[in-house]
Amino acid sequence: MIATARGWATVLALISVTLILISCSGESGPQPGTPAFDFGAAKNTFAAGDYVKTLDNLDRVAATENEFTPKARAWLLVLTSGMTRGYTELADRFENGARMNRTDPGSFRRNMTQYRGEAGRLALHFAQVFGDFQKSKDDTVTLAFPYPTGSANPPMTLTKIAGGMLVPPAEVEMAQRQNIERAVLLAACASVGAPEDVAKTHSVFSTPEVKVPRATFVTAMAAALFDQSQLFSRQKLDDPSKLKIFCTRAQDALKGLPESKESKELGEKIEKSLKVSKT
Repeated sequence: MIATARGWATVLALISVTLILISCSGESGPQPGTPAFDFGAAKNTFAAGDYVKTLDNLDRVAATENEFTPKARAWLLVLTSGMTRGYTELADRFENGARMNRTDPGSFRRNMTQYRGEAGRLALHFAQVFGDFQKSKDDTVTLAFPYPTGSANPPMTLTKIAGGMLVPPAEVEMAQRQNIERAVLLAACASVGAPEDVAKTHSVFSTPEVKVPRATFVTAMAAALFDQSQLFSRQKLDDPSKLKIFCTRAQDALKGLPESKESKELGEKIEKSLKVSKT
């Protein structure tokens, strides 16, 4: 009887394991390592405000041609352009602080150098992704990410820093996060043709996937290229060759678009910047 009971127990255990395996194999959902999985992970990290991990997830998706690649590249452009702007602003505030604080300007310059270097790295990332993005010629661009978190108002801490006030590292870190979130939000506004208009942008992002005319999106990205070109001016990273490359790519992007007031004004800015860089 004992042996029989043990035999039945073994059989029941095997049946249970089999049912579990069948259940697991029948579960739907992206598998780790697939573009679908990484794209889903990007949505989770973006919602959590972890933009560095979001970049990593999207880079893995965009590394190959798959059904998520166009959406990942558009998202990467918005994210990298926003983050570049955020770090650029941080660097500028610390540069101002160094001028104002004659007692300890070195502390400000160290942060300025760090943030400006990070902005330059992200700008190069943006330019690379934009080159890949421009290979497609779809009439509309899909923005498959939610309305970004954060406030459109700059952190008050940055005003203190620009005035030469030394603030605790924890406060600097908080201001950094807030300003990056703000810049990404404003990049999203620009990408849908509503620069600085968070109310309109919030309304546009009421749908799961936003469809933007290609001309609108590319004009915003060309403007981002021009803004990033200024990072390489003599007063900042001092790399005239990169300044020219960014301006030229912005010009090229505008050539394939219908002329608008925005594109015309941007074209004039680019021409002026290229002339100044030659002097």
